[in-house]
Amino acid sequence: MQGAKTPRELARERTMAEIMRLGREQLARQGAAALSLRAVAKDLGIVSSAVYRYVSSRDELLTLLVVEAYTELGDAVDAALEGPPASHGERFAVLARAVRGWAIAEPSRYGLLFGTPVPGYHAPPGQTVPAGTRVVVRLMGIVEDAWEAGGVAVRERARDLSQGLAADVESLRAEYSLKSPGWLIARGLGAWSGLFGAVSFEVFGQYGPNTLGDPAELFELTVRDLAVNLGLGD
Repeated sequence: MQGAKTPRELARERTMAEIMRLGREQLARQGAAALSLRAVAKDLGIVSSAVYRYVSSRDELLTLLVVEAYTELGDAVDAALEGPPASHGERFAVLARAVRGWAIAEPSRYGLLFGTPVPGYHAPPGQTVPAGTRVVVRLMGIVEDAWEAGGVAVRERARDLSQGLAADVESLRAEYSLKSPGWLIARGLGAWSGLFGAVSFEVFGQYGPNTLGDPAELFELTVRDLAVNLGLGD
């Protein structure tokens, strides 16, 4: 059993929580490219050199914010899928709506993950990939479940994959222990990019201010089309 945290440990946790909060506020006000540890220290009420005891660089703070945002997005998807079992197509739609809901509620943090890359920043894969792949892993899990249950309707002849794409798919199959055929894995990746493309268009205002009266209606249509392409919808 772990012992109680010391006052110093508790104080460090509180300070880190404040640093993260201030980092999120900076993202919302001025975007990731303008994130500044000096500004965080000023808002925290400490000298700029003191903040480096908690976060070694701007890039480390960005990484912490990226992992936190990916984690919250993954948690939102997991929570949405905790409900009663539904059809595989409906589970895909539930996942898609959870992604959209989180993105609309957290546009600046969604932008950190899927918007314009921050100049000079390279996310460390070892820290960001596990959290960053949670949604696509859940999506492919729905596809896998449907395939194993015989719930994938193949409405057209599956196209042969090119040698290069087939090799990529086989690498993913081995890494994630996938059992569905290569063409379906490839369509799953297409559904992933299609889903986030639709969300990004809405969050980043790419439709324009007066194009759609109800973007949610187009989103639902897009999700249904993606599900049909996966063989999960009517």
